[in-house]
Amino acid sequence: MKRTSLLLALLLPVLPIAAQPQRLTLDDCREMAVRADKDLDQARTRIEMAGYDRKIALANYFPNISATGAYMYNDRDIALISEEQSALLTGAGTLMQAQLEGAVGAAGQQLSGAMNQAMTQLMTAIQTNPALAQEYMTSPMWQTVLGMLQKVDPSALMGNLPNIADPVNAIGADIDKALHPDLHNVWVGAVTVQQPVFVGGKIIYSNKMAALAEDLAKSKYDLEYAQIVLDVDQAYWQIVSIAGKKRLAESYADLLHALQADVAASVQAGVMTESDALQIKVKANEAEMLLTKAANGLTLSKMLLCQRIGLPLDSEIVLADENLDILPMPQRGMDKSLEDIYADRPETRSLDLATQIYDAKAKVVRADLMPKVALTANYIVSNPNVFNGFQNNWNGGMLNAGVMVNVPLFHGMENMNRYRKAKAEASLYRDQLEDAKEMIELQVTRERKAWDEAVEKLTMAESNLESAEENLRTATLGFEAGVISTNTVLGAQTAWLSAHSDYLDASTELQMAAANLRKAEGTK
Repeated sequence: MKRTSLLLALLLPVLPIAAQPQRLTLDDCREMAVRADKDLDQARTRIEMAGYDRKIALANYFPNISATGAYMYNDRDIALISEEQSALLTGAGTLMQAQLEGAVGAAGQQLSGAMNQAMTQLMTAIQTNPALAQEYMTSPMWQTVLGMLQKVDPSALMGNLPNIADPVNAIGADIDKALHPDLHNVWVGAVTVQQPVFVGGKIIYSNKMAALAEDLAKSKYDLEYAQIVLDVDQAYWQIVSIAGKKRLAESYADLLHALQADVAASVQAGVMTESDALQIKVKANEAEMLLTKAANGLTLSKMLLCQRIGLPLDSEIVLADENLDILPMPQRGMDKSLEDIYADRPETRSLDLATQIYDAKAKVVRADLMPKVALTANYIVSNPNVFNGFQNNWNGGMLNAGVMVNVPLFHGMENMNRYRKAKAEASLYRDQLEDAKEMIELQVTRERKAWDEAVEKLTMAESNLESAEENLRTATLGFEAGVISTNTVLGAQTAWLSAHSDYLDASTELQMAAANLRKAEGTK
């Protein structure tokens, strides 16, 4: 005994535990469907994208600041003078030295000849003039001066010239280098600022369009959401209805089986015939078939709901209202006005937003017909530095600022026709909005009538159900007392089944009518 208990204790944790069905309320199904629906997820993504578009449009109010850098390699340098001019610059000192020496040499020879001629004339004058001869002979100064002049060589004195070739050549080389800037490697940088001042209202209406487009994306999301909620509600209440009919089929089958047992006993007692037993058997088989159809329908309906709420199709679920014999009565609030309905319905909100978007689009296109004014400023630096003799450094840049004005004159009436097209599109959506309002008014009226009819049908079904219950009770007692025939009991049971079925249909129809009316009135 102890060994058996120990074996059971070891095996119990290993045995699989049957999964418990997941219990879901209507709100649970709605929330799960909203999370699982791919179209709704795409609608949320479109809202996010529209929000980014709105932020992009908002950025146009701010200045556009950009930085630009560039590098360029040149395999050849740039020369501002020719090669002949470059050679003249670099050899200017040598040429000037040679020309100076030649000029000085020629001048020295001329001066030497002139001095010799002067000395000859002076000595001749002294020799031919007794007075001068007497003065020369008695004056040691004249003798000394004339002796020194005879010894002087003017050509030798003028030949000792300074060397100007090297410094002049150096200066020429510097000038030649400046006229040959090093542009093999060129670097350029610039910072640009642009600020629109007036663009015909294009930025304002573009921002308005972006904000309206975001609202339009939200409205389309609400439309998808409302449709999903309606589909889930219909699938939910369909399951509740089929589950009720399955229970009804089970009860009907139990009634027939009990009646079948009573008839069989009566046949054995000789009170009833085999024909009565066969009649009951046929009804019992029909009840079993009805129960099978209800069970299959319930399975398929739950699979459909699982698909809508994102669960595996073979998931075991139990709805909160599935086993209720009397469904909760939906409450209908006060009827909303048509204006409130138009404001709450996603369809009318979408068309109204589309109309406003195309009105704004027309104004954006109209802005292209107007002048545009913008401020611009730039700061530019380069290496080599073009502002300081093409030096290879970044020292210094240039700042410039100005105003840019653009006035459109003529382009084949393109912008004018685009403006007219946008106005026509806005008019088109305005007409669609009016048509949608008429259709919504008709839909709301129809759903309100459907609600009233469903309430009345449920009231009648409840009354019929009470009558069928009483009729079945009376027929059963009469049959047991032997004063009621089999056909009468079968008829009472069939009427009981029909009354219960009608009551389930009326209850479900009222729930559907409530869901349709909420959607028609735009109530979440």
